[in-house]
Amino acid sequence: MSENKMTVTLGDWPRMKEQAQRIRMEVFVQEQNVPAELEMDQMDALCIHAIAYDAAGVAVGTGRLLPDGHIGRMAVRKIARGSGAGGLMLQALMARAYERGDRVLALSAQTHAAPFYLRHGFVVEGDEFYEAGIAHINMVYRY
Repeated sequence: MSENKMTVTLGDWPRMKEQAQRIRMEVFVQEQNVPAELEMDQMDALCIHAIAYDAAGVAVGTGRLLPDGHIGRMAVRKIARGSGAGGLMLQALMARAYERGDRVLALSAQTHAAPFYLRHGFVVEGDEFYEAGIAHINMVYRY
């Protein structure tokens, strides 16, 4: 998938680990002060991962699709925010979920990012809560 010469690749953890970890550490740990020990977990090995690349081939975003239909760890480096990378990754993960038979997707969005997910058809479900000291809201998408 591409937009403005942006591309998205999907793959497993061994293939995507280096770039996904780098982006998640930059965005979640360094920018948002999420404890590093909370950022990486055993679920990574079971997920389908997305990496967004800019026109120069630099990895600028990542996200993951869990076996149960949850989308998570969506992160775009500051230099690429507003570039369309997040939307392309989300669309790629949603398409892969649909292909494998998922009909309901769920995610826990940082509250400030809820409008992004609303634009992609997700709806809010439940009340705001805090995770790693950051306000979140649960959202779902039904095909």
